[in-house]
Amino acid sequence: MKKQQKQERTAERGRFSARRKKEAVLRLLKGEELDALSRELGVTAAVLNQWQEKFLAGAETNLKSREPGPADDEVLRLKAMVGELMMKNELLAEKARLLEGNAPGFPWRKSRG
Repeated sequence: MKKQQKQERTAERGRFSARRKKEAVLRLLKGEELDALSRELGVTAAVLNQWQEKFLAGAETNLKSREPGPADDEVLRLKAMVGELMMKNELLAEKARLLEGNAPGFPWRKSRG
């Protein structure tokens, strides 16, 4: 019977998913003994320490200011479009002013002459 239990535990261990690693790290952070958890999970203490370091590094990264995402890219694209349209509008207004100056009756005033 012991051999079957050992095989079940070994099969149960296998490769660790991110979720299982997170659960192990959380257990460490809550104060469980490293050696006891290492024996229970069948991984070395060094591996558990690596998981914990990566977990904490990821948490630190996520606490920093966020990186631009797809929504930010869209905002930048729209801002560029607005800037381009404003420039075109100013150029058209200047062109209209110059045309109006050269021909006082153009195109909305007819000269009375």
